[in-house]
Amino acid sequence: MYRINRSSNSIQRLEEKSFSGLGFREREHLQEWIAKQPGVLGEDLLIIQKEFSGFNDTQERLDLLALDKQGALVIIENKLDDSGRDVTWQALKYASYCSRLSKSNIANIYQQYLDRSQPGTKAEDLLSEFFDNQDFADITLNKGVTQRIMLIAANFRKEVTSTVLWLLNFKVRLHCFRATPYAMGDELFLNVEQIIPTQDTEEYMIGMAEKAQDDIEDQVEQKHRHVIRREFWGRIIEAMNATPSSLYQSISPGDSSWIGAGSGVGGIGLHFVATRQYGRAELYIDRPDKAENEYIFEQFMARREEIENVFGGVLEWEPLEGRKACRIKAETPGNIFDREQWESMIQFMVDSMYRLELAVKGPLREIWTARRSQLAPGVVGE
Repeated sequence: MYRINRSSNSIQRLEEKSFSGLGFREREHLQEWIAKQPGVLGEDLLIIQKEFSGFNDTQERLDLLALDKQGALVIIENKLDDSGRDVTWQALKYASYCSRLSKSNIANIYQQYLDRSQPGTKAEDLLSEFFDNQDFADITLNKGVTQRIMLIAANFRKEVTSTVLWLLNFKVRLHCFRATPYAMGDELFLNVEQIIPTQDTEEYMIGMAEKAQDDIEDQVEQKHRHVIRREFWGRIIEAMNATPSSLYQSISPGDSSWIGAGSGVGGIGLHFVATRQYGRAELYIDRPDKAENEYIFEQFMARREEIENVFGGVLEWEPLEGRKACRIKAETPGNIFDREQWESMIQFMVDSMYRLELAVKGPLREIWTARRSQLAPGVVGE
């Protein structure tokens, strides 16, 4: 750090010092400076307590307790020249303790602080003023897991910075500030710099942390979905094999949203599909050529009345505009992830598949025999 000398149009290097070398102490000096000027941490903070020890069954004390403009509690820990190894664990404990504080608890804590520092001042009045003159009744404090942690030290050990960076991936709201004293003659200076996350990358790091957490949650959810689907498809296959149909006898449960069995014609399958919105049985026509799929679908459509009579009900006929495939389906509302709906979904899907197989088996054989005769000599078509 340098001091600008206007008269000589030059800069003069300030001498970096240590707090201990200057005779400063953590509680008597650094803590007091921050308490009197919390804006040094880069935002508007309201200090509501020093040396807070209002935790059940423990004598531990956190250095400073504050509120930010969003009503979140901010745990501030000061460590002078060295962060120590355990500051993150210590601060996390304090944050967990403070997560239980209610709005009235916070007002009482602040009032106790004011009774010592500003006798006669009411906590609710200063809280209202800090929150842009809102009525105290309308102010929300310490909602959910909004607690924040600020660590201040001249030097941070690698095990601390590594832990902090890792915790950021889990949306723990944690900041590290490097506090450095400087001297020039008898003049002393203090520089407080946010180093994790750096101010110019904070928004990016928060975004990355949110993405990382979303990815973790998605992995957990995906694993859960896979387990549920395998169990559901196992039940479906068991129920299907209890019918006279042999369609699914060689099929194993999967973890996708569908399972399928062949119809005897390549690219045309009899599939079960189940999602959060529906369960269905379908004939899915998905050969490599779109025009051929449309031709086969049209041949089925020409025999729609016959097929639905054998099926014993109305089917949904979908040419799937804009896609290569076509399908014929029977569908019911349902949610595969709600086990209470499984019995009705499985009954509908298995019954529909059994009847759909009977209804399309003959027409498919005849349609495909006619189609093969149209193919060039030597082309198998399967």
